[in-house]
Amino acid sequence: MRITSLRLRSYRNYEELHLDFDAGVQIFLGANAQGKTNIIEALYYAAFGRSHRTSSDAELIRMGTDGAHIALSFLRHGVPAELSFTFRRSARRRIEYAGSPLKQRELVGILPMVLFSPEDLFLVKGAPALRRRYLDAELSQASPAYYGELLRYTHILRQRGALLKDIRERLAPPDALLPWDAQLAKSAAYIVTRRIAATEQLGALSARVQAVLAAGEELALFYEIAHAPAELTRDKDGMTERLELWYNEMLHDGRARDIARATTGIGPHLDDLVLSTSGMSLRSYGSQGQQRTGALALKLAELFYLREHVGEAPILLLDDVMSELDAARRSALLSFIESEQIQTFITATDAAYFPSERMGTYRYVEAGRVREE
Repeated sequence: MRITSLRLRSYRNYEELHLDFDAGVQIFLGANAQGKTNIIEALYYAAFGRSHRTSSDAELIRMGTDGAHIALSFLRHGVPAELSFTFRRSARRRIEYAGSPLKQRELVGILPMVLFSPEDLFLVKGAPALRRRYLDAELSQASPAYYGELLRYTHILRQRGALLKDIRERLAPPDALLPWDAQLAKSAAYIVTRRIAATEQLGALSARVQAVLAAGEELALFYEIAHAPAELTRDKDGMTERLELWYNEMLHDGRARDIARATTGIGPHLDDLVLSTSGMSLRSYGSQGQQRTGALALKLAELFYLREHVGEAPILLLDDVMSELDAARRSALLSFIESEQIQTFITATDAAYFPSERMGTYRYVEAGRVREE
């Protein structure tokens, strides 16, 4: 996997920008608020069809203009391809892949990518939703089927929530939940089975990365199903079927509670990914340095996971994380990147964060202009 060029027009603070990339490390240096992260954001947008900083596409359009454009050329399995995104203030966004229109749900997985930003340092100590999002992003990029099921589950959950509210207000009978519960249980069982399998693989991969980043510290991952007994997933044979039966029972037993709260109190939208080191929860007992190393190990494990499932390494984006890591972890991270030969895009404010012997291509960003040195 390799991005060969990026073209921006009227995007954020860029009037026009055209950059060509080789297969190595791409480093963007400059002061804050000059446009470094805008480049990372455009690359991320091309992979996921959304920004990691805003939910509004209108914010991507340069002030004083009516529209913006992103075009990304890349190689996947050696085959050239292009993605483009056209934004208009007065019209819907248009996505094209190889010149043909593409829907948002068809985009995920075309250009596998891993982003690590300062916000991801909260992956370990933050809310469970962050860790669920991490798992779902991995599985969705590796499996269109999983992404489709995740969208389906979200739709069922939303519809069931609306029905619970109607039942609470006596606008619908409780039995109206039955078909939705059956669908929810089946979808939940599929999602959790896939998440558990991914957690086992990511656990082994994270431990491998952890050994490089922090020798002597062992990292373990465990998928925690909300309100579930441990024996439910101890035996992998028939686990999906057992989960479906269990979810049906829990939805039935919790019906009165769900109606009173007008929300679904069981399901993968409430689960968590638990990280531990030396048998202790990293979230509760880990030092800040250990938590940051754990978060970094998780994100780098994504690279191996996606490489195993899509057949080549994804693109790695590191946005302004060098200043958040100590010298030892920075050095370990950069050595890891060079050894794995992964095309990586890094933003930073200071060249001193990098080895004295230049690694990769250095570009300097100032006020929406980029120069290479």
